[in-house]
Amino acid sequence: MTSSEMKEVYVRQYQFWTVVRESTVVTQQLSSVCVFVILWWYMDQNHLSPHQLFTYGLIISLFGYLVFDAIDSGEGRNHCGQTRWADLKSTVVFVAFTYGFSPVLKTLTESISTDTIYAMSVFMLLGHLIFFDYGATAAIVSSTLSLNMAIFASVCLASRLPSSLHAFVTVTLAIEVFALWPMFQKKLKAITPHCYLGVTVVFTLAAVLGVLTVSLTGAVLFVLLLLAVAFLCPHYLIKLQSSKDNIHGPWDEAEIKEDLSRFLG
Repeated sequence: MTSSEMKEVYVRQYQFWTVVRESTVVTQQLSSVCVFVILWWYMDQNHLSPHQLFTYGLIISLFGYLVFDAIDSGEGRNHCGQTRWADLKSTVVFVAFTYGFSPVLKTLTESISTDTIYAMSVFMLLGHLIFFDYGATAAIVSSTLSLNMAIFASVCLASRLPSSLHAFVTVTLAIEVFALWPMFQKKLKAITPHCYLGVTVVFTLAAVLGVLTVSLTGAVLFVLLLLAVAFLCPHYLIKLQSSKDNIHGPWDEAEIKEDLSRFLG
């Protein structure tokens, strides 16, 4: 067996545009974090009232639920034994519970300095991105940990807003962005990939425009990051794949297949 043949054993061949399409999961999640932070900043600067954000979020979530149910044909709900009435009750319980505890969330971190809160939020959101389930089977993937870190970041940021209503809307927004939105996108990708790509592009452009309203420099850096994830990383993946070595040959570890039980009795 030649060295070139040994290199090609078990090496997967990737297509550039296929990898680019798969990278949209990463760009989508980066955009989700960006949208959440921008909307929080709007509330912090009094550019957006919590009543408006809660109303818009409720309308969009309801529309997304109806679209999700339509493209899923109720299969997921029927598989879990859930009904629309049960979904409605769960939503009402969550909203009531979160609203009732919003004063506690508002004062939970009062004794911690603002700089520490912002640093914790950054680390939690980075952890959310690291542990998020992008579709790869790896030990580092943990959807539960990723979501919990995002919610913890939202609680930290909510504590620096003016009122308990702001805190309630921030946590609700976090659930919509970090829990419901990825579920919707995952289902959309599985059933209608073309619609998924279109929605991802529109959502990413909205995130870029949101950053642009805050900072031109930030928008440029964010666009460069997205381009690097969507195009530069796939390019280097394919380029480095040709140099991948797989140790495979007659020197592989021996496998004992003979029954040795008579010697061990």
